[in-house]
Amino acid sequence: MTTREASTPLMQQYREIKARHQDAIVFFRMGDFYEMFYEDAEVASRVLGLTLTARHNGGASDVPLAGVPVKAVNEYLRRLVKHGFRVAICEQVEDPRLAKGIVRREVIETITPGAAFSDDLLDGARNNFLCAMTHGAERVGLAAADVSTGETRLAIVAMTDLDAALARLSPTEIVVPRGARSPIAVRNPGRDEDVLVTEREPWEFDAELARPELARQFGVHSLEGFGIGPDDDLAVAAAGALLRYLRELQPAGVPHLARPVVERAGATMPVDEMTRRNLELVESMRGRDISGTLLGVLDRTITPMGARLLRHWVLAPLIDRSAIDHRLDAVAALAGDLIARQALRDALDGVRDVERLAGKAAAGRATPRELGALGGSLGRLPAVEAAVRRVGSRGLLADVLAKWDGCSDLAADVARTLVDRPPATIGDEPAVRAGVDTELDDLRAIRDGGRDGIARIQARERDRTGISSLKVGFNRVFGYYIEVTNSNAHLVPDDYQRRQTLTGAERYVTPELKEFEEKVLTAAERIETRERVLLEALRERLGRGIARLQCAAALLAQLDVLAALAEVAEREGYTRPEMTNEFALEITAGRHPVVERMMPRDKFIPNDVMLTEDARLIVLTGPNMAGKSTILRQVGLIVLLAQIGSFVPAQRARVGVVDRLFTRVGASDNLVRGQSTFMVEMAETSAILHTATRRSLVLLDEIGRGTSTYDGVSIAWAVSEHLHDALGCKAIFATHYHELTQLADALAAVRNYTVDVRDVGGEVLFLHRLRPGGADRSYGIEVGRLAGLPAAVLTRARTILRSLEGGHLLSSDAARPKASDVQLSLSLPSAPHPAIERLRSLDTDAMTPLQAIQELAELTRQAKEE
Repeated sequence: MTTREASTPLMQQYREIKARHQDAIVFFRMGDFYEMFYEDAEVASRVLGLTLTARHNGGASDVPLAGVPVKAVNEYLRRLVKHGFRVAICEQVEDPRLAKGIVRREVIETITPGAAFSDDLLDGARNNFLCAMTHGAERVGLAAADVSTGETRLAIVAMTDLDAALARLSPTEIVVPRGARSPIAVRNPGRDEDVLVTEREPWEFDAELARPELARQFGVHSLEGFGIGPDDDLAVAAAGALLRYLRELQPAGVPHLARPVVERAGATMPVDEMTRRNLELVESMRGRDISGTLLGVLDRTITPMGARLLRHWVLAPLIDRSAIDHRLDAVAALAGDLIARQALRDALDGVRDVERLAGKAAAGRATPRELGALGGSLGRLPAVEAAVRRVGSRGLLADVLAKWDGCSDLAADVARTLVDRPPATIGDEPAVRAGVDTELDDLRAIRDGGRDGIARIQARERDRTGISSLKVGFNRVFGYYIEVTNSNAHLVPDDYQRRQTLTGAERYVTPELKEFEEKVLTAAERIETRERVLLEALRERLGRGIARLQCAAALLAQLDVLAALAEVAEREGYTRPEMTNEFALEITAGRHPVVERMMPRDKFIPNDVMLTEDARLIVLTGPNMAGKSTILRQVGLIVLLAQIGSFVPAQRARVGVVDRLFTRVGASDNLVRGQSTFMVEMAETSAILHTATRRSLVLLDEIGRGTSTYDGVSIAWAVSEHLHDALGCKAIFATHYHELTQLADALAAVRNYTVDVRDVGGEVLFLHRLRPGGADRSYGIEVGRLAGLPAAVLTRARTILRSLEGGHLLSSDAARPKASDVQLSLSLPSAPHPAIERLRSLDTDAMTPLQAIQELAELTRQAKEE
């Protein structure tokens, strides 16, 4: 940087501000534009496609420059934040007309992926959590805050449950101690995009420093009132670092942060990434779209708060039976009263995002239109309350009514202050209602009644001076004036001040006329200033009621979710599950809630599933495309639906509450981490076996298929034994290894089931119906035919299959038939193979299943050596 640049006052001011925000792109306000300089300009021009120029201002002529209009800033902010950049908004904080020298500027906020208020940067159906975390030897302290709503959560989770906790919160930014070994991946398990990881100094994660700061923030003497004790130091430390970071991002403070909700282990079921993705709970495997997901089926919510809460419920099923029944009672009440349910949904239909609107108001950011939307939403609360009282105080509805606050005083305040249709910004149109403020009304009268005022002054001056030809006029040079002809000059009063001499006349001003001129010419500007004062006062009054508004928003969200679940139950023919603390799971005529929506109602084949102490592990066989994976997923989804407090797609369901739900369905590579399909499969299976308990439900599909057949069968067999003997949990194991059906002979609580098919005239008919027993074949070649494999390939495959099933081994010549062959044939070895001779000598009746598998492995080794 040159000496001449350093001497430029504007650039010196910029560099001082930039030095305090080195990790952010600084949007430097200059009139109607935000300007960026140096590296910031180069980055912005590349990311946003802006033209990179140079600032021509004396010594700073070689400074790279890029700018965006103030009116269009939100779109540029959205794109930068989406790319993971921090943006510091540096505003002019004094009137340029009153500035002595360079206009004073300050950074009023720093926008990051995890700290944003603008609707353009947020998804209405998802929380935007900023998380801080610090870890000990075996546990992790988590603190999460959604700046847009004020929601704050604290938790201490086991290291093994961290993935599930982050998937539930789905943060857009995570704050961690600098240099510490963090147990998180850069990729956020709850979102498709990379999460921004922000490092802070380790001393900021100090529980002793954090406790008094948190107590002051939430206005309490001690954190013990929140149920936070010495054992929660990890979460307190994370919360302290989070609060310090938020105060840096928001210099004006975060007064709207709600008192923290402390999440305790054992209240909700951890849902890990594997289960969330396999069951497609909130995101399809094809992307973030919720269509084709459980959330897509359930989401009949009307308000944004309801949509966010429903997502949270789906990712945090309850494991306390009484709490589950509490929700189910409320859903049952709403499902059973169509008129009251519709009245509730109609009342909710006019409710906007109260949670985020209240947060903006308390943070001093709400526009007149947003304040009007908040007031209008509060105005609908009486209708909401009336609809709920009509349903009655059952289950969770009783809790809602006990906490109900209609906020009628706040609604009345907004309605009394604002016009019926407030503008988006101050100054465009009137925002404050007439009659609210005398000074504002007077200014509007002056602005709108300028001509009448001039006429009154002219009439009064004529009477006072006796000059009938006196007139009041206006020009751009002198403003308002009084014109008197020379013949009447002797009648001019002493308080008239001469301003202009004309041929035959003089022009004067008076103190009264100058005062009037000032009022008229500055009325619009003063009206805008006065409206800002009145609106800021309204924001402050609403801000003082932020706790009430947040409580109202939370209750509205619960009502919205309960009504949505009731609506889905009635429309889709769901039934209330019977919840127990017993082991058994009994599902009669269960259906897959997502798959059944994709086909005519009468086409989906329901199935019964029963898992009890004496029959707790099902080995499920059946051909490809028969529906094994669908049955696995539908069992998992029915249990999860029941434990979020929803009715379930079944004729009857009796659900023993599970503490964990594990699913391992499908296969995928993790190339980023250098893991093959089989490695991922084994890692996921290992996690299940180490974490599951007797109260868990485990759903496994095709374990071991990523390696050789014998290795795969051995692993699948051993995993099944561990589930049966060591864990004793409920499990369904879908497999193509028909050898596993022999487990039923060796293990007392194993039952074989298959998905039925029929071979009709050489064509396979998939019945999708579950029945006891094992599959006799896999029908893989028939699936290949349905997929469109060439006829010659299918014919050859059948020939090879018949030979293999007959106990023959392929010679090298069999790998490629002669071109002259009309019929594809199988070439067999002329002399008996040693492996064949050994097979003939085996006494298979005296062998155990495991010995048979080992013998097959040895035969395979011999065959390869020959």
